[in-house]
Amino acid sequence: MSPFNWECPYCKKFTVMVDKQSYASNFVSFNMDNEYKKYVSYVSEVYVCPNPDCRKITITNSLYMSKYSELKGYTPDTSLLLNHQKFQPRTNHMIVPDYVPKAIKSDYEEACAVLSDSPKASAALCRRCLQGMIRDFWGVVKSRLIDEIMELKSKVDTETWESIDSVRTIGNIGAHMEKDVNLIIDVESDEAELLIQLIEMLIRDWYIQREQRKIAALKIKKVAAEKEAKKKAV
Repeated sequence: MSPFNWECPYCKKFTVMVDKQSYASNFVSFNMDNEYKKYVSYVSEVYVCPNPDCRKITITNSLYMSKYSELKGYTPDTSLLLNHQKFQPRTNHMIVPDYVPKAIKSDYEEACAVLSDSPKASAALCRRCLQGMIRDFWGVVKSRLIDEIMELKSKVDTETWESIDSVRTIGNIGAHMEKDVNLIIDVESDEAELLIQLIEMLIRDWYIQREQRKIAALKIKKVAAEKEAKKKAV
C-alpha cells in the first residue's frame, strides 16, 4: 500500500496511512446493463484512526467508471468518480476533553449520536450546547439566545462571531434561535451537521486553546522559578 495523507473526521488529527491494520479497501467491477452502459467499479474503503485515544471507524463507498487493461482486466478509474458516500458511526465527532463542562460535553455527544436518526433533536441539543458555552465561557446571560449572540459580538473576534451568525441565519435554525433552545424544529441533516461543526470549532477555539495557554504559562513560570532559584543559590 502506498502511503497517503488522511485526517480523522472525529479527532481531527492528520496522519500518514501506511499500516494495513488501519486501512483496507476492496472493489468489484460490473456491467449489469447499468445507466452508464459501461463497466462501473464499486470501491469500499475502511479507515481505523491510528490515534490510540480515538480508534474510530470511517467507511467510504464510491462508484467509478472502469478502465480496462489486458493485465488487470476492469479496474476503477479514480479520475472518473461517479458517486461517493461516507459513513461514520455517530457516537461522537471529536474527543471532548474532561475540562469542558459536563453538560456541554453531554449535549454535544448526544447531538452527534442522534444526528442520523433525528436531525431535529440534534439541532435542539446543539442550540442548547451553544447557549451553554456562551454563558459558561463568556458569562453572557440573556433571556433569549439571539440576544446572547448579539452581546457576544463585542467579546470575540470577527471571524468567530461571523461563523456563529452565519449558522444563525440558516433556514429554520435562524428562525428559532431566539426562541426556546430546547424546541424541536424541522431541519435537514446537513443543517444540523453545520451546527455540530460550529460547536466543534468553538470547543477548540475557546476551551482547548485556553487550556493550552494555561499549560504553556505554567511551564514558563516553572522554568523562570527554577532559574531564579539557581541564581539565588549562586
